[in-house]
Amino acid sequence: MNALQAGLTARPLQAGSPGGSPEDAALVELGMALKNQGYRYTAVTPATHTLVNKRQGNEWAKSVEDVFGWSRPFRAGVMPAALMTLMREAGVITPHDEGWRCRLRASTIKDSLFFHSAYPTDDTDAVFFGPDTYRFIGAIDQHLTTASGPLRRVADIGCGAGPGAITVALRHPHAEVSAIDINDQALRLTNINAVLGAANNVRPLHSNLLNAADGMFDLIIANPPYMIDPTRRAYRHGGGALGEGLSLAIVDAAVQRLSPQGVLLLYTGVAIEQGIDAFRDTVIQMLRDAGFQWSYREIDPDVFGEELLANPAYSRAERIAAIVLTATRGG
Repeated sequence: MNALQAGLTARPLQAGSPGGSPEDAALVELGMALKNQGYRYTAVTPATHTLVNKRQGNEWAKSVEDVFGWSRPFRAGVMPAALMTLMREAGVITPHDEGWRCRLRASTIKDSLFFHSAYPTDDTDAVFFGPDTYRFIGAIDQHLTTASGPLRRVADIGCGAGPGAITVALRHPHAEVSAIDINDQALRLTNINAVLGAANNVRPLHSNLLNAADGMFDLIIANPPYMIDPTRRAYRHGGGALGEGLSLAIVDAAVQRLSPQGVLLLYTGVAIEQGIDAFRDTVIQMLRDAGFQWSYREIDPDVFGEELLANPAYSRAERIAAIVLTATRGG
């Protein structure tokens, strides 16, 4: 067993999430090679991704960034031989016409690299990464910079590719950080991304909300899906009337499982109808009843505007806003 495999098997995974396989070890090695070559890519919205890829000349990849970032098909000679070998060993290549496509993307935040699902993210178990991720990490960084007191136990509900859990783990290396998801593919990639980032205190956990997690937490973070998705893809569909269902469930779970002075940091999106943020009204009442203090702020007043036209669920919505809720338990 090599060091990469040892790193993977040292991190326990729950049912259905393999660790220590040759494919996982090769994917870690591939990620390390990309980082060593200075690879950078910023994930964009699906609408922007579609627009850029449709431009003349972008039909086929010409660079490593085109392959791993823009998910463009590539022909022989585009990828360096060493990377091509690792891609084959990791099982991330699929045939496409007279060339191939990569089944994963790699995006970067600061010095960290994260593998996630390739574009387009149509599969029901797709692991999404995009502009919401960058806003979420920004909110976490801001909170951790101003927060006081030690963090012993942290939960990231709906961890996806793991950027939230890994960000906290690197800032607080002595904390126990549970990366929670119901998607086994997300847990696998979180594990791999944690190894890539040397976040040794991240523990992936298959759980619906906090049902399979025990004990209380000092910090709970979440960046849940918040749209109404007709195909009900797990990474995108939030449920409820306007996509707020999962966000409300996370608040309810956090209210019950935060330690005294524990904090919930929730990044989500809310649909505004006739100037009213119904999610805010509901969640603030929940927090009042539970004796919490809170702050609630819009950090982007207008995201996914194309949904207002394309999705009948938003036929009365004026806009969809990105918000950050921070709630602190008294005691």
